[in-house]
Amino acid sequence: MVNSQRSLVIGKEAMNKSINDLEIYREAMRIGEVIWCLVADWPFFAKDTVGRQVVRAADSIAANLSEGYGRYHFKENQKFCYYSRGSAHETQTWIEKSVRRNLIPDDTARELYRDLDTFMKRLNAYIRTIGPVDSDTND
Repeated sequence: MVNSQRSLVIGKEAMNKSINDLEIYREAMRIGEVIWCLVADWPFFAKDTVGRQVVRAADSIAANLSEGYGRYHFKENQKFCYYSRGSAHETQTWIEKSVRRNLIPDDTARELYRDLDTFMKRLNAYIRTIGPVDSDTND
C-alpha cells in the first residue's frame, strides 16, 4: 500500500539539520563578512550612509535564508528565499554606488558582483528544490 500522506521537506533535507549544513547559507554568510570588512575601513560619513545600507542588505541575504529555513513550511521558506534574492540585488546596487563614490575599487566590486550573480543562480536552483515530497520517497 502506498502512503498517501505528504511530508514537508526543506531543500530535500531533513528538517532536523542545521542551517549551517546548507552551502547556499554559508556562501551568503561569507559575502556578508566580505562586505563588512570592506566597509569597516571607510571614513565615518561613508560608513554612516552607504556603509550602513550595503552591510544591512548583505546581512539580510543570509538572515532571510535562516528565517525561512526556521519556519519549516516550504512555502514560507520559498518566500524568504525570494527576499534573500532581493537583498542580493540590493547589495549589488549598493556596491555600484560604492564604486561611483570611490569607496570600493573597481576590481573588488567586479569580483563581489560576480560572486552575487553566482550566488543568485545557486539560490534559484535551491528554491527549485524546496517543496512537498511524498513521505514514501523520503526514506
